[in-house]
Amino acid sequence: MTEKKYYFFSDVHLGLTAKDEEKAKELKLVRFLESIREDAEKIFIVGDLFDCWIEYRRAVPKGYYRTLARLNEIVEQGVEINFLPGNHDFWLNTYLRDDIGLKLHNDFLETELDGKKFYITHGDGLSKGDIGYKIIKKILRNRFNQFLYSLIHPDIGLWLAQGSSKKSRLKTNDNSRIIESYSDNTKAHGSGGMQEFARKKISEGFDYVIMGHLHKAQFIEIGSKPAYYITLGDWITNYTYGVYSNGSFEIKRFEK
Repeated sequence: MTEKKYYFFSDVHLGLTAKDEEKAKELKLVRFLESIREDAEKIFIVGDLFDCWIEYRRAVPKGYYRTLARLNEIVEQGVEINFLPGNHDFWLNTYLRDDIGLKLHNDFLETELDGKKFYITHGDGLSKGDIGYKIIKKILRNRFNQFLYSLIHPDIGLWLAQGSSKKSRLKTNDNSRIIESYSDNTKAHGSGGMQEFARKKISEGFDYVIMGHLHKAQFIEIGSKPAYYITLGDWITNYTYGVYSNGSFEIKRFEK
């Protein structure tokens, strides 16, 4: 019997840089998806797959055909792919669900995998000092405000959103180490309120709290149980992902 494997990745930010760079990054992502499609039980995309995704009722952003086609192929073969919105691709309508086949979730997902409880969220708005962003997030995700924005022609609306997205993208300060591991009571890299939030969820009984957003892969053991707070890194410079199987979670780097 094939061992069940669950894959997690985040912060690809497709569409972020120049055309040639983006093509190389997307081809690498497609190779990764191809490498896991045969043994994946479920796949979790933990936000910011796109650097900017605004979905109109009859229009979606141009590009990303290779990625979307491969995701659809994997869904069609029977693998469940879960998509959690990040702060760059939260404006979802029906296209990714109905045409590509992804399971869409709002903000977070609570699930059980092989007897372990997982809390999965992108992590935006959880850092300390994010009060301004939390207000903006509520404004941008308000359905009425989205309706008003949808009245702008897609060419203009997407151009404005893409420009704003590039300016606001989270930048990491240190990529010298791909994965960092910490023991309990250690303050992780740039986590702020994210680690405190993870600790709260673990106190509620979750075994794993999985986030993206930081663009830094981290594996933090919390408590005597033990339980784990994990950030997945990114696909801009690190190309890291998580895999859970046989009761063990690993962060790996895709090298191909």
